[in-house]
Amino acid sequence: MKIVILDGYTLNPGDLSWKGIEALGEVRIYDRTDPERVVQRAKDASMVLTNKVVLDGNVLSQLPELKYIGVLATGYNVVDVVTARQLGITVTNIPAYSTDSVAQMVFAHLLNITQRVGHYADEVASGKWTAQVDFCYWNTSLTELAGKTFGIIGLGHTGMATARIALAFGMKVLAYTSKSAAELPVGIEKADRMETVFSNSDVVSLHCPLTAETRNLVNRDRLQLMKPEAILINTGRGGLVNEADLAEALKQGRLAGAGVDVLSSEPPVEGHSLVGVKNCFITPHIAWATREARQRLMNQAIQNIKAFLDGQPINTIK
Repeated sequence: MKIVILDGYTLNPGDLSWKGIEALGEVRIYDRTDPERVVQRAKDASMVLTNKVVLDGNVLSQLPELKYIGVLATGYNVVDVVTARQLGITVTNIPAYSTDSVAQMVFAHLLNITQRVGHYADEVASGKWTAQVDFCYWNTSLTELAGKTFGIIGLGHTGMATARIALAFGMKVLAYTSKSAAELPVGIEKADRMETVFSNSDVVSLHCPLTAETRNLVNRDRLQLMKPEAILINTGRGGLVNEADLAEALKQGRLAGAGVDVLSSEPPVEGHSLVGVKNCFITPHIAWATREARQRLMNQAIQNIKAFLDGQPINTIK
């Protein structure tokens, strides 16, 4: 069984082991693969693993030996699943491996904005505190989360984990979700409309998938519904936000801040509308990348392959 890993570096830059996969076949691992090299590298493979390398219909039609594609992520839009199905290729993904890590990043961003920890660490390092006559020093507003309303768009695994943390901080949780009110845990209120979340929340956090319907769901109209002291957090997908509209709202002071771990183009193009905007704090798509989450991803990838080889595939994309 020939297994080709097209872009293994982001999953395993060297701190994990490939031995579990290597035990299942003849494995070739590439850190990264340019689009023009995909067919050359995968042409004799029975199994291909990919994170972000695109396997479209044209590529798949040139891989006659291919029987299995393992997406090393939850999202599988990099694969033409319709063509794969027509060619009899099984496609699997890795669900819910990074739930706790992403929820943790939501609050890393939120606490950074409300407490400005990074800012004050820099202020102390530059000698600002030393120069004060008082025992304490601050030059920004500081915000307590208890009693504030935390709005969530999408209440799947990560949205629910985030809601639990918000409740632990003493926040009220308002969620726009397809779940019925009866299904929601105590402390989570179901919003009647998405706009209700934007207009009533002190924090809005995005946890829905990116689809044709959710693309640009955060736009000028919904941003105008938000309180001027409100905060937007996006650890979902960059395309959920109209980034030019968000940049405008921040520049005009119509929003207190934004914490963003994902952008519509990654890495960002030069001159990206959000990069460098005051009170927009951007991290480089790392919410999923804790060692613990990546190890879970690796473990599940191995289990997915084993199940396929046993003739009982799991986590398949229909």
